[in-house]
Amino acid sequence: MNRIPVPSVGAAVFEERFAASMRATLPGVPGLAGARLLRPQQEGGAYAAVMDFTDAEAFAAWMRSDSFRAAHGPSEAGVSADGAAGGVETFETVVSLGA
Repeated sequence: MNRIPVPSVGAAVFEERFAASMRATLPGVPGLAGARLLRPQQEGGAYAAVMDFTDAEAFAAWMRSDSFRAAHGPSEAGVSADGAAGGVETFETVVSLGA
């Protein structure tokens, strides 16, 4: 999961760019079970980009992949190529209920 603070004045542009990046770089990533961009419901909240992988090895491989580099570009001080700052958090599933 990546929390991405985005000023409200730039939210629409951020969403468009992030969605386009996801569509361009994520199809076919081995072990990717799903990816979502979550919009904050409170003013000033951070967006959350959530990616689900089949296992830790698939996630690690994606972090080293051309797809990852294409999506994130050169990074400086935690700021991605699209100008968004954020931090990656990793979690392990404890409980999962199917739909």
